[in-house]
Amino acid sequence: MRKLIVSVVLVLFANTLFAQSVFDKFDGQDEVTAVIVNKKMFSLISKMKVEDKETQQYVNLIKKLENLKVFVTNSDKKSDEMKATADKYIKSADLEELMRINEKGKSVKIFVKSGATDAQIKELLMFVEGSGKEESVLMSLTGNFDLDELSVLTDKMKLPGGEVLKKASKGNKGTKGTK
Repeated sequence: MRKLIVSVVLVLFANTLFAQSVFDKFDGQDEVTAVIVNKKMFSLISKMKVEDKETQQYVNLIKKLENLKVFVTNSDKKSDEMKATADKYIKSADLEELMRINEKGKSVKIFVKSGATDAQIKELLMFVEGSGKEESVLMSLTGNFDLDELSVLTDKMKLPGGEVLKKASKGNKGTKGTK
């Protein structure tokens, strides 16, 4: 019985570890710029004193975030790896398509996992597939936040692909599925 319990704990721990690190393989790779912000940093940022309304909105959102991972590359090979990893993750995590844009040689896909309500988001995944000299961007954001709050985050943190997230926060969720 003890071996069974230990085995179950190890399997659950391994699954949790894998879910948290599926994109971490891009961290530290040549030709990939990585920005990773963890809950501890968000906690520290949320304690800053603010005076204006816009910054207060930013701090309120920061309190709701757990993890932000952004990976950027100009390499076609790394972009293909990111796309394959994102596609596999989207299927396994059962994410819902929020929106898709194809414009000027760029393909942008945004997926979400809803929280307690349709307006609440537990996870957001965005993949911007550049072509030629355009950057490819893979972004994963977890927490418990409202989609409308994202425009404040993208403005303050100057995230790659932020303009697309602004458009998404003004739209509605798309149909469930992956393409």
